[in-house]
Amino acid sequence: MSTELTFLAIAVGNTRTTVAAITCGEVSKQTAFPSNSIADIVDACLSFWSDLDTEVGQIVMATTNEEAAKSIADALSDQTSRDIWQIGEDLPAPIGQHLDPETLTGIDRLLNAAAAWDAHQQACVVVDAGTCITVDFVDGEGTFHGGAIAPGAQAQLKAMHNDTSALPDITFEAPLKEAFGKNTAQAMLQGVFQGIRGMVRQLSEQYAIRYGAYPMVIATGGDAMVLFDDDELIELIVPDLQLHGMISAVKHMVSPEEVDAATSDE
Repeated sequence: MSTELTFLAIAVGNTRTTVAAITCGEVSKQTAFPSNSIADIVDACLSFWSDLDTEVGQIVMATTNEEAAKSIADALSDQTSRDIWQIGEDLPAPIGQHLDPETLTGIDRLLNAAAAWDAHQQACVVVDAGTCITVDFVDGEGTFHGGAIAPGAQAQLKAMHNDTSALPDITFEAPLKEAFGKNTAQAMLQGVFQGIRGMVRQLSEQYAIRYGAYPMVIATGGDAMVLFDDDELIELIVPDLQLHGMISAVKHMVSPEEVDAATSDE
């Protein structure tokens, strides 16, 4: 594996930010913080950076939270004297796209799709269960077709609490393994848990009918294990899928001919 694939990866999300050391194309260590904990994130980045071979290493960021990303990038640029490569601006997500021209797709969705395609080379549904739930489709040629976006589990619970006078403010977890929610909190958890699983199943079937074959279904995101650990629809749960998409992006940048092929519209 090329030494160019040694870098510090920073995936800045709406709620959480993951920092990882990538050594020779593999995740060697990682940690995560709330995205508003800028000082902790920067400290972790500097600690990981000091352990990398900075002669060949680089700092690569992917973000869906521009405000947090700017604060992190400014601090790291000052303390490492390195420019921060941002995926989507300085290097592309290595996945073909078949979308409406005006569409601005989150880089996290594209990187998840790129990682899934890079690993499996077949049509797949990629479910990201985080602040939002996204259910996206990649065809058998490695082209991202978009999909669906819905509120995440905690966002749904928060909306029920905020928009009613009586429903409690609760934290998402798996409901009890019973058919009925026998108190208010359990009823809310049942609704959110089963609703998300049902949505994913319905959308996967919809994509399969449109595509003409049933794709594999891969899940990622902070709530993926809680939601899908015992769901027979989900074939793989890959918590750090976006990081693998970042590795794929850097790998394709090192091989420019692969970038051209991967990012051409169909």
